[in-house]
Amino acid sequence: MYCLKLKKMKTISLKIDDSIFGETEKILSNIKKPRNRYINEALEFYNRFQQRLILEKKLKKESTLVGDDSIDVLKEFEGLDDAN
Repeated sequence: MYCLKLKKMKTISLKIDDSIFGETEKILSNIKKPRNRYINEALEFYNRFQQRLILEKKLKKESTLVGDDSIDVLKEFEGLDDAN
């Protein structure tokens, strides 16, 4: 028994700069890949890249918040040492 998983596709209209289109067509003729598949893979790659940038930005923000809290806790501990 074989299981075939079909992906739903959306149709879009896309305007591409002439230079980008020309370069893409040259690449496609060399790698023998359909234009649609190539664009799908490029978008998937770029989406993952953007998700990493978003995560990186979020982690930097959270690290700064945690760092500030750590400094406050350290100051409190130093204050306890000075009180003794």
